[in-house]
Amino acid sequence: MGGSAVFEVWGTTACLLVTDASCLAVARQLLDRELVEVGGACSRFQVDSELSRINGAGGRTVQISAVLTEIMGAALRVAEATGGAVDPTVGGAVIAAGYDRDLAQVDRCGPEMHVRWRQAAGWRVIELNPVQGTLRVPGGVRLDLGATAKAFAADRTARLIAEATGCGVLVNLGGDLAVDGPPPRGDWPVRVAEDHRAGPDAPGQTVAIGSGGLATSSTTLRQWWRGGRRLHHIIDPFTGAPAMTCWRTVSVAAASCVDANAAATAALVWGQDAPGRLIDAGLPARLVGADGTVRTLPGWPAAGTDDVRTADRTTV
Repeated sequence: MGGSAVFEVWGTTACLLVTDASCLAVARQLLDRELVEVGGACSRFQVDSELSRINGAGGRTVQISAVLTEIMGAALRVAEATGGAVDPTVGGAVIAAGYDRDLAQVDRCGPEMHVRWRQAAGWRVIELNPVQGTLRVPGGVRLDLGATAKAFAADRTARLIAEATGCGVLVNLGGDLAVDGPPPRGDWPVRVAEDHRAGPDAPGQTVAIGSGGLATSSTTLRQWWRGGRRLHHIIDPFTGAPAMTCWRTVSVAAASCVDANAAATAALVWGQDAPGRLIDAGLPARLVGADGTVRTLPGWPAAGTDDVRTADRTTV
C-alpha cells in the first residue's frame, strides 16, 4: 500500500507519492532537506540565498555551492539546447514585469506600467567554473533560475528517495514531476491540467507515466494585470517581455523533469513553431491554445487514460 503527502512550498503545491507507505517518513525527510538546500541556493525571494548574493555581486566572481554549480550547469545546458528560449539571465525582466516578490504578495491588478522591454543579456555572458565552483555574472545582469531549479529539485529528490528506500516514488513540485524506482502496477496516473492543484475531475487529461519526467508550463496561473494588460512570468528572452504566445499551457514528457520543463517553457516562447520543434525532438506533448483547443503530438495519448512514453532524448 502506498503513501502520500501534500504540502505548500515555494508558493506552490508539492505532492510526494511512494509505493510503500512505510517509506513515506524517510522520503518526506529527504524531500524537505533537498527543498531547503535548493531554495537556499536559488530563491529570488530569500535575501540570504546564493542567487541573491550573486545578483548583488556587481560583476565580481563568487564562490558557489556544489548544488548551485549543478543547477547552473543544467540551466546553461537548457539555454543552449533551446536556442536561448529558456535563459537564466531574464531576472531583470521578470522584476520589470512586476514579479518582484512572492506571487502571493504580488498585486493582481494595478496601474499601467511604463516599461522599456530589453532583450536579455543571454546565457553566454555567464562564466561558470564547475571545477573551482565559481560563478561570475556581469554587473547589471540578474539571474532567475525558476525555469530549472524546481524541475532539478524534482529529479534529484526522486532519485535520492528511490536509492534510499528501494521503492517507487513520484515527486510533483507545482507541475514539475519526476518519477524514479519501480512504478506501481499500471504506472503512476497523473492528471494533466492547467492548474497543478486541480483534482481528478478538473478539465484536463489523465495519463500514466512510469519513468522520466513530465512538466506543464502555463501563462494562466502566475499572471497579473497592469493598466488592463495581462502579464505573466514566462519571459521571452529575445524581447525581455512576457511571451506573446498562441499557447496558454504546454505539457511535455521527457527523460527527466529538467528536460520536460525546458521544452514546455520553450514551447510557449516558440509559439507556432513549437509543435514542429517538439516533434523533431521526439518529445510527446499536449498543447492548449489560447481558445482552449487541445493539440497532442506523437507519443502523447489523444484522449483518456493511457501511457506517455518518455523520450529517450534528454535535450530539446
